[in-house]
Amino acid sequence: MTQVVSFSAADWQHQYPAADQERAIGALEAGGVLYFPQLRFPIEAAEGRLLSPAVAGASKNVSLDHLERAPGDSSVDETELRLLRSMMQRFAESSGVLLRNLLPRYASGLQQARTSFRPVEIAGRASSWRKDDTRLHVDAFPSSPMQGRRILRVFSNVNPHERNRTWLLGEPFESVARRHFAALHPPVWGASRLLAWLGVTRGRRSAYDHFMLQIHDRMKADADYQAGVARIVHEFRAGSTWITFTDQVSHAAIAGQHALEQSFYLPVACMQDPAQAPLRTLERLAGRALA
Repeated sequence: MTQVVSFSAADWQHQYPAADQERAIGALEAGGVLYFPQLRFPIEAAEGRLLSPAVAGASKNVSLDHLERAPGDSSVDETELRLLRSMMQRFAESSGVLLRNLLPRYASGLQQARTSFRPVEIAGRASSWRKDDTRLHVDAFPSSPMQGRRILRVFSNVNPHERNRTWLLGEPFESVARRHFAALHPPVWGASRLLAWLGVTRGRRSAYDHFMLQIHDRMKADADYQAGVARIVHEFRAGSTWITFTDQVSHAAIAGQHALEQSFYLPVACMQDPAQAPLRTLERLAGRALA
């Protein structure tokens, strides 16, 4: 089962000794979760009013691309929009510092991706099965092909009422892949080029992306799998932070409100042990290169 490895740091600028760096990268690449129960992301007094589901409007979250001027899917006015952007940028910068200090091996290859703020309660939220994050899944993005790159995410529970954020953690990726691979269908020739040309995807899907999207969907759509597969429940308390490769760790968020997320992409070549990447696992099963 997924291992949760704890660290005692309470400062985003903390300088990690070599032993902690080695422990962190080993656990992370093996499909674990790095947990920092005392690493609270500070919400400034003026930002307190952003801790409301109304901030997200009809969406489940507010997202910010570091290349964009303003967060998307938000219903706040211009004053609060500037405040929201400032808070999310601060979290993005803090997350980058954390990863560079804890995982210096990755520093040269990390690519900052989207920042998300999730002010809406997870439990009881209506959603289609494909978008239902309360179902165990591994991450794959329909419009953003990874072409083998890793998805590394930093999460912080900023709930002002000291409520936990509850996750399910499922079986290892090797088990997930072996369970589903035989039923996956190969890419249709020319489809990835057409999707990119039409603007449906940002770049061309590799065979790896094609298979990962199917695994994501098959996991979520299979009610028997969701009910019967082995899992553990982990409570991420308010004021805590955690890090994991969400393309590798089978996970589901089943309860909680108010969290910040920062995504990074990482080339497989930057890993300490590239053989543990989902890309390499699927290539072993397929018997060929997939990206």
